[in-house]
Amino acid sequence: MFSKACTYGIRAVIYIATQSLDGKRLKIQDVATYSGSPEAFTAKILGKLNKAEIINSYKGPHGGFEMDTQKIQSTKLEEIVYAIDGDSIYNGCALGLSECDASDPCPMHNKFFQIREELKDMLGTTTVFELAFGLKSGKSTLLR
Repeated sequence: MFSKACTYGIRAVIYIATQSLDGKRLKIQDVATYSGSPEAFTAKILGKLNKAEIINSYKGPHGGFEMDTQKIQSTKLEEIVYAIDGDSIYNGCALGLSECDASDPCPMHNKFFQIREELKDMLGTTTVFELAFGLKSGKSTLLR
């Protein structure tokens, strides 16, 4: 459903958030390892997230990536998805057709529309804090 970059980006943000709640800044190598993404690809993703002001990037010997507590609490998943993939998850055809809409639907259009609306609601209501808290409390994992 999400692009590979978006999946890695969501993992990276959740991990950065959990560490930021403990006052830690992360080096790119740590984020890449924990998110399961190649380091160069992680750098590109984190650059987009920094540009979108979801995470903070600092240079120098004490540099790294972190999130402000307020950002952790207020950032919704839809912001991460938009920063990496734009709004493509809400548009386009489920079967990849170049043109598909209500007036000329593909065979899956109406069913996929319902799923897309539910996804939009979930992404718009789920915060990074909620996911980071689940990870920190051991109720969820990013490692498999």
